[in-house]
Amino acid sequence: MKEVAITGLGIISSIGKGADEHIRAVKDKQTGIREIAGTSGIYKYQGVVENLSYDFEIPGKLAGQMRFLNRGSTLGLSAALNAVKDAGVTCESCSSGIAPGRRALYIATGDFTKVGYDFMYPATKAALQGNVIDYEKLNKSALDKVSPFFLLESISNNLFSVLSAVLDFKGPNTTLSSLSPCGGQALELALRSINQGRADIALAVGCGSWLSPVPMYEMEGLGLLSGCSSGAASFRPFDRKRDGFIAGEGGAAILLERSDLAKSRGAKIYGFIRGIGNFVELSDAPAISVPERVIEKCMLTALKQYNTDVSTLSFISPHGSGTQKGDASEIRSILSIIDNNPIHVCGMKPYTGHMGAASDIGEIIIGIKAQEERIIPATPNFSSLDKTFVDSGNDKKILISNEHMNAPGGKNSFLSVSYGVGGQSSAVVVETR
Repeated sequence: MKEVAITGLGIISSIGKGADEHIRAVKDKQTGIREIAGTSGIYKYQGVVENLSYDFEIPGKLAGQMRFLNRGSTLGLSAALNAVKDAGVTCESCSSGIAPGRRALYIATGDFTKVGYDFMYPATKAALQGNVIDYEKLNKSALDKVSPFFLLESISNNLFSVLSAVLDFKGPNTTLSSLSPCGGQALELALRSINQGRADIALAVGCGSWLSPVPMYEMEGLGLLSGCSSGAASFRPFDRKRDGFIAGEGGAAILLERSDLAKSRGAKIYGFIRGIGNFVELSDAPAISVPERVIEKCMLTALKQYNTDVSTLSFISPHGSGTQKGDASEIRSILSIIDNNPIHVCGMKPYTGHMGAASDIGEIIIGIKAQEERIIPATPNFSSLDKTFVDSGNDKKILISNEHMNAPGGKNSFLSVSYGVGGQSSAVVVETR
């Protein structure tokens, strides 16, 4: 296998833009989750990106296509360009000396902003006859009242067409859309494209926005959202009083390069992807539920690929969505692989809100910067593990704190984990410099 280096980090979320701005916010224990004026109920607290910007000017011939990007795609574009800039290159020279066909692009998307089909409301209203839709009228009114470009804004590869053209990445590629873990899946595909000799550089991007009515009501119906009884502090991963997550939005991107290529151009190397595991764990429950140990296999696979175990890790950053069953399953998964060796664990989503497909790549970026600072990030709002874990003494093995801790000396690797509804899971081992 070729050694694959991480040379570019890009991220935008409710706490800012860029990896440096994010680690400063984390060190200051800031959260981007805020009360949204004029809202109530499940909408009252959100992790909203307030200042969207791009690090490069979009070429004139492509600028017109920007109006077709949905909210999540604009965030993904911002993060991708931020990663390219961070890698010390420009759009024009992004891969100087590398043919476009050797530049891979993998995008993970979880944008639900068009799920509610609110753009169809004027046409539907005009076609209503009492409580019945007149479909002939609907067809006619849709021609006048609905933009024909709604389909372009709704498809999963919405970002891909623009980003690939802006960066001239025309090598191995795909767009993934499988909720939270698809960022890790995109990163695995990016890594494989280089390891298998099909690409010299690869960009993995995760993006999404969950802040529109229909998906939020659906997530509430599944019991995933916090009731926000304590405001922004209600998002408390792994805490015994947890009651779900607070939704957010964002984009995150990591640029990978062949290590020899990165060294030859004098690039800053943040670290290396050493192991990745992607699995599906199924529950025996008749309804949608969480498997007993939802992230066990993906973690073991990633560690085996690195030929190591948890004793070499500085910390584990699990999914930490703050749900009762999900967080408990993650803790059981970690306990099953640590062989009684205590391990630092941190949940990062309360800093930004749950960003869906952007969260796992975003948390890898924050983890890399935390390693640079030699800290274990605090888990905001955490107080105590579930009583069952405390009574069994496992709170002495799973080391979680609402304060930053010093990273253990001599340990330069960490494990970042994500999972989604239905049991998909992804784990990534990163070794930092």
